[in-house]
Amino acid sequence: MPSSPPNIEQSSLPNYAGVERASRTLAGVAHRTPVLNSNSLNQALGAEVFFKCEPMQRTGAFKFRGAFNALSNLTSDERAAGVVAYSSGNHAQAIAASGQILGVSTTIVMPHDAPTAKRAATEGYGAKIVAYDRYTENRDEIAADLAKRHGYTVIPPFNHPDVICGQGTAGKELFEDVGQLDALLVCLGGGGLLSGCALAASVLSPNCKVYGVEPEAGDDVRQSLQAGKIVSIPTPKSIADGAVTSAPGEMTFALMRQYVTDILTVSDAQLVLAMRWFAQRLKLVVEPTGCLAAAAVLQRVLPIEPGMRIGVIVSGGNVDLASYGAFLSDPKWDTGPWIASK
Repeated sequence: MPSSPPNIEQSSLPNYAGVERASRTLAGVAHRTPVLNSNSLNQALGAEVFFKCEPMQRTGAFKFRGAFNALSNLTSDERAAGVVAYSSGNHAQAIAASGQILGVSTTIVMPHDAPTAKRAATEGYGAKIVAYDRYTENRDEIAADLAKRHGYTVIPPFNHPDVICGQGTAGKELFEDVGQLDALLVCLGGGGLLSGCALAASVLSPNCKVYGVEPEAGDDVRQSLQAGKIVSIPTPKSIADGAVTSAPGEMTFALMRQYVTDILTVSDAQLVLAMRWFAQRLKLVVEPTGCLAAAAVLQRVLPIEPGMRIGVIVSGGNVDLASYGAFLSDPKWDTGPWIASK
């Protein structure tokens, strides 16, 4: 694949040095989340799987890493004016919490159908919510208008160098804790987490193959990489609400072209099977979006060879309890075993 699209200069892209700087910024503020594994899963797969558990991060997802790093790098004038972000929930909570810590006012453009728990948490951190219809309105345009009228700085959820580098610290910590890997699987929406973790892999485990995993219904990144240009799709519908993007950003697209091996997809039913596996075997609450990468391993969407060492970024655990209970108990999701056989 070409290293980057023609409208992005290589020198302007984030690099691993930025991930290292973000790690220093986050030290003592973000949690160094644990890495868990399962003996029964390793035996079933004939491989060794390491789960980096970002549901245990502040605000319940990896997004805190990028949000805090981005707000920390604002100028004093930008901090005084405040920021605006758009998000279905996890980036929203992360921006709001980071703003609360750093004394920066935050406004969040959030879809009206965002999970109730995510909206409540965002408001609890002191953010102002501006609701919109994700299927008929453009969140980028709404945020840009607010920024123009109020002087806010826009902090997008993925297409931002400080956000990408902050998210990459999750991958950096995983490699530091477990060493070299044969494959790293990362949940994929707009590509901030995947891009950042791929930067970490390129330096800390250069022979590691890096895969993004997105919902079947929202494979904008896979289509874009296959086409060699950014492809926009209609707003997808999936239970993975944090990954229903219409297109990758120019910056994340350029990084993914350069560092990512391939893009895999999983179905909503496979996500629920992964949620059930996490609850039963690791006693971990994981939201549907957070299960994307794990589902590709549990359901063998990723071809697994004997003895492989596989890293999985479990990206978040923010899910309404009512929805979570339904995912675990509703028989309509009984589509197969938690771990697919060979």
